[in-house]
Amino acid sequence: MAQLLKNATVIDDDWTFACDDLASLPSADKLLISLSQGQQFADQLDLQAGNIGFWLEADSEIDSFPESFLKAPIIAIKFSKFVDGRGFSLARLLRERYQFNGELRATGDIIRDQLYLLKHCGFNAFQFNDDIDLAQAAKSLNDFSDSYQTSTEQPIPLFRRR
Repeated sequence: MAQLLKNATVIDDDWTFACDDLASLPSADKLLISLSQGQQFADQLDLQAGNIGFWLEADSEIDSFPESFLKAPIIAIKFSKFVDGRGFSLARLLRERYQFNGELRATGDIIRDQLYLLKHCGFNAFQFNDDIDLAQAAKSLNDFSDSYQTSTEQPIPLFRRR
């Protein structure tokens, strides 16, 4: 079973990404489906509560994001390139504007050096493409003792806290 880093702990990943040609929702699996699949199977989502999460591309528009999707236990944001910062903004929007409280997972092309900033944008789970030592990567979550900017964890900038 694949592993990921969640809340600074290495855990087994019990979620699977749905294939593109999904004809119907399976009944027992913990499944991550795309936004378009969520719209396609919207009538079945209540029956699967707790077993269905969503994944978004980093460039997804969420202005028309259905409010019912925010009740999902997990939203994963796929980074196609580690230099694409749109997933960071998407995470902040989900946490701050839309008050998403579930697991927010960064997946795709992310690197260990980004973990501290990803955490400050609201991500609490990280799924890497490469075989990296997740226990060592967890140390990157605390690379800095404080930050000047606001974050989802600290809404007051440093100059206001002094």
